Amino acid sequence: MLMKQITFDYDKEADVLYISFGEPKEAIAEEVGNIGVRIDEKTKEIVGLTIIEFLKTFGKKHAPINISVPQILRSAGVKEA
Repeated sequence: MLMKQITFDYDKEADVLYISFGEPKEAIAEEVGNIGVRIDEKTKEIVGLTIIEFLKTFGKKHAPINISVPQILRSAGVKEA
């Protein structure tokens, strides 16, 4: 299995974390609570996550955050393959 590069981009003003698996690409989003799971419409592959109110949900402001991508996927209801 080929491991893809994971990139993170955090918008501090909006408190939104964007996570991309591999190169960013066009996708549709399935929303689960405050998490948008971005899915490639052709391949049905998960290509990223958008987490709204990230710090409000997962940590206190100005405190270190220790959360893994599998934890985020599980909280979004995505089952591991």
